[in-house]
Amino acid sequence: MTFVSSFLTRRAAPLGGVLLAGLLAACAPTQQAAPPTVTARTAASSVSFYPREAGLAWSYLPEGEAAGSDPYILRTLGPTLYNTQQVEALELRGRGASTQWYRRFDAGGVTLLGIAKPGVNVMLEPGWQEWPAENAWRLGATWGGETRATVRDDAGTVKAQGTVTYRYLVQERRRVTVPAGSFDVWVVTRQVSDTLGGLFPATQQVWFAPFVGEVRTPEGLLLTGRNYASGEGK
Repeated sequence: MTFVSSFLTRRAAPLGGVLLAGLLAACAPTQQAAPPTVTARTAASSVSFYPREAGLAWSYLPEGEAAGSDPYILRTLGPTLYNTQQVEALELRGRGASTQWYRRFDAGGVTLLGIAKPGVNVMLEPGWQEWPAENAWRLGATWGGETRATVRDDAGTVKAQGTVTYRYLVQERRRVTVPAGSFDVWVVTRQVSDTLGGLFPATQQVWFAPFVGEVRTPEGLLLTGRNYASGEGK
């Protein structure tokens, strides 16, 4: 069994955060204490359209799961270097899973450059455009592209390479209610195909709220809380 196929067959139930079910589900859920409550607070006025400030945190549960279950906690880790590029790191932890995303935030939107979990690093060249420029949001907006994914192990050995093609479509703007509150979201459909045997889920729906982040992740996780206020979700 190849490195990638073995990696793919170790999936558990969808976990989530910003974008990749297979990477998050490499470890089966284990019973453990809920992650400690994050106490850092960030003023609403200092949170970006695409939230990335150090100290921010969000909690999520799988769609349809009862309240009170152990959440997945997404945190911003701050600036770092990834493949010699200045990026922002975000980390999701919970139920035995640990995944980091390396993103670039600029006037053009949000670009994903890499994903890492214990034992696996997926580098994307050129970067995958996740979100457009702030002023590009409108009904019917589309964007997409193609990137080459290189999968390495902890020793840096290349285990697989392939092409990933992606396309986003903004379907509607609507008010939704989730455990964290009510939000005005953009409903986005993301379609992905790859030559790595289905490393990325084919079709997902994401709910994005400006200054809040993903209210529903591509993996079907719903926002249950966050450690800052932005005038939404009250």
